[in-house]
Amino acid sequence: MATKTTKKKSAPREITSVLVANRGEIACRVFRTCRAMGIATVAVYSDPDADAPHVRQADSAVHLPGSTSAETYLRGELIIAAAKAAGADAIHPGYGFLSENAEFAKAVLDAGLVWIGPPPAAITAMGSKVNAKELMAKAGVPVLGDLDPTKATKADLPLLIKASAGGGGRGMRIVRDLAELDENVAAAKREAESAFGDPTVFCEPYVERGHHIEVQVMADDHGDAWAVGERECSIQRRHQKVIEEAPAPLVESLGGDLRERLYDAARKAVRAIGYSGAGTVEFLADAKGRFYFLETNTRLQVEHPVTEETTGLDLVEWQLRVAMGEPLDGDEPTAVGHSIEARLYAENPAADWAPQSGPVQRFAIAEHSAPVSRIRVDTGIADGSEISTFYDPMIAKVISWAPTRRRSAAALAAALAGATLHGPVTNRDMLVNTLRSARFLSGDTDTAFIDEVGLDVLSAPLADDADTRLSAIAAALADAAANRADARVMASIPSGFRNIPSGYQEKKYRPIGSDDDLVVRYRIERGAVLLPDDEDVEVGSRYAWSRYDRSSVAATRPEAPSGSTALDHQGSTVVLTRGGVRREFTVSRYGDTVFVDQPGKSVTLEALPRYVDPSTVQRPGSLLAPMPGSVIRVAVAEGDRVTAGQPLLWLEAMKMEHTIASPSDGIVATLAVDVGRQLAVGDILAVIESEEDASADA
Repeated sequence: MATKTTKKKSAPREITSVLVANRGEIACRVFRTCRAMGIATVAVYSDPDADAPHVRQADSAVHLPGSTSAETYLRGELIIAAAKAAGADAIHPGYGFLSENAEFAKAVLDAGLVWIGPPPAAITAMGSKVNAKELMAKAGVPVLGDLDPTKATKADLPLLIKASAGGGGRGMRIVRDLAELDENVAAAKREAESAFGDPTVFCEPYVERGHHIEVQVMADDHGDAWAVGERECSIQRRHQKVIEEAPAPLVESLGGDLRERLYDAARKAVRAIGYSGAGTVEFLADAKGRFYFLETNTRLQVEHPVTEETTGLDLVEWQLRVAMGEPLDGDEPTAVGHSIEARLYAENPAADWAPQSGPVQRFAIAEHSAPVSRIRVDTGIADGSEISTFYDPMIAKVISWAPTRRRSAAALAAALAGATLHGPVTNRDMLVNTLRSARFLSGDTDTAFIDEVGLDVLSAPLADDADTRLSAIAAALADAAANRADARVMASIPSGFRNIPSGYQEKKYRPIGSDDDLVVRYRIERGAVLLPDDEDVEVGSRYAWSRYDRSSVAATRPEAPSGSTALDHQGSTVVLTRGGVRREFTVSRYGDTVFVDQPGKSVTLEALPRYVDPSTVQRPGSLLAPMPGSVIRVAVAEGDRVTAGQPLLWLEAMKMEHTIASPSDGIVATLAVDVGRQLAVGDILAVIESEEDASADA
């Protein structure tokens, strides 16, 4: 039930125009509600975001010169000046960046603008996680004790290092060996400084196999507070949430008074700090229903859609209404059905979650709303967008709702599996495998889920070897058809035509993430396609192979976007039948990258040249950049002896630190980078030679 405390009532405040001090998905999300309420919108954007969807969706936009967060979205004075220049009378901080910065909130109010968030004093109270835990303990909320890292002993292990000023997994480290404590504390401080502008960190006991449970709260300026349902966010990688759901499976399974105890603790937290607006009180729970306060996020959470889907509330609408001085009305909302959110990231789970960057040529996930299920997509990405190295690599949040948890998981898995994702490598297959795994469906989703199920299992491609082979055949035939469609000489004659049949034509591809090449041999003869290495595969009649006139081929090959190369083609359809099963493949090529989509699966191939350019061959022992980023530390020099696993250098990519270690014992024959160097994927970092090879070179 809702609680009421005595507060000084605030005067009504009219909001006519809102500037969102953020970017990407959350800016688009806030704009959507503003439009529905008849409120004008203002975007801010950095240099890399000049043509981003959130800029195009706003009524007006103001440029923040620069590329990094520190130069742009963390510059509070520039954002306030932008609001004034654009005539906005309110600022919504979104999440991340300055959303939990009390000084920024105060500066907004001092500038005569409406702050769409909690009072600066409440942000201050919760802004330092160390102080917040002390306040919560006094309020009667269960907490885990802090540990001084300088006094930690072996008995205290494992330890969790956390950034005091922020979340999202940044500035967070697990320490299981005291010898690694100092280095991890230093790394956490650097990461916290980069992400939040505050290097303060603290330590607490690390609870293995815990459940991350959080309660959504909403409070007004009139003394009312709602506990708007709980969420479980236990499936995490690098301490960042990947899948969130409401209601929490742990709470549902344990039953009893656990839900009400969580709600009561959340309400105590709200009352203790004089809170108003939307917020989240996070707890760490164990399998017995014991729980401990983690933190209060004094902002809207990334995962807020699952609460909206189960309660029917628009939390952004209520943020705006509370900011305008309106009271919460009606009864505290209750949850109906089950909602799950999956965070779709440009990252490679199989490569230690390495973030990816680059252009997104095509992005499409089907949304729907029906009694049996709903699919919602919150994104700041569109066809032609760029995943920048400067910001978080999240592409979209895909959210499902259904009457039951199993149906919700099935609907979400199907939506992700059927998505069209032409761009950097993503975690899509990992998300689908997780949603379909027996352990997830049983509700056993603690924080050890990914480690115990196994990343190799979860990141396995949805397409098996047979699917990949068929995809290569489809790619070869689509490429051949596209080549003939653009032919300027004898375009009506099939590719490779001879009066007397001779050899086969050949195309080579390499699946992304694989070292194995796929060779497809084919010959077009008397209206048929012959596949000597795949004789059990029949080619459908979608392409007019016997006639091969331009119009018949072009009909299956939509016009390519501007900037495409002569080899590019998008949306070509190839029908293949094997074992009596007919499958339709959609092939799109951008440069040397080929995306082959079929219902529920997708394969990405690299088209290999007929002849290899010797200048592109890497020197043996070359260590390449696994992700784009900048070099922040170098620990070795040319000539140094190194051992396998020894850290060589550190990269900062998308606000996270990544250690690059030596793949083998040897000598650093070449060190190709220094501190501050900006890197692209595949750039040479160093060359590690065996001592024998190094001696021979000398």
